[in-house]
Amino acid sequence: MSLTGKKVGVFVEEGFEDLEFWVPVMRLREEGAAVIIIGSGRSSSFTGKHCLTAAVDVDAAEVDPAELDALVVPGGWAPDKLRRVEAVLDLIRTLNREGKVIAAICHGGWVLASAGIVRGKNVTGSRGIRDDMVNAGAIWKDMPALQDGNLIFGRVVADIPAFCHVLINTLSSR
Repeated sequence: MSLTGKKVGVFVEEGFEDLEFWVPVMRLREEGAAVIIIGSGRSSSFTGKHCLTAAVDVDAAEVDPAELDALVVPGGWAPDKLRRVEAVLDLIRTLNREGKVIAAICHGGWVLASAGIVRGKNVTGSRGIRDDMVNAGAIWKDMPALQDGNLIFGRVVADIPAFCHVLINTLSSR
């Protein structure tokens, strides 16, 4: 249980990519991390693209950043909604300033770009967000997963194992 004592927030919103949400949640819990599901404030539960649901533990505006060791932003359609919520962006900015781990997979990188934290960083994600990430000042890499400082990125559903591997190894070494 390499993550015992770690607390990780995972964002959720309507239209999240089911596997990009649930697999990291399960892997983090399997490694002993306490996982809290963070919502946008719009609802107490959300439905994914493939009809799985996720209940919110706490809204972004109510999260104490000092209690978190890391944040995860799954992909799907949810990131396009999450990046419009100032409390979500503020939480990401605060954790980034503190050097805490922030991980995004697929379209999740959109939220980090909207938070203004990708300039000069190596990133990956769904091909569909490449131009947005480059326009936000990021350096695009077509890789399954990568880490640049405290930021971790994964490309797509097929790359979830690589993404989780980097995420868990990074958190266990902190």
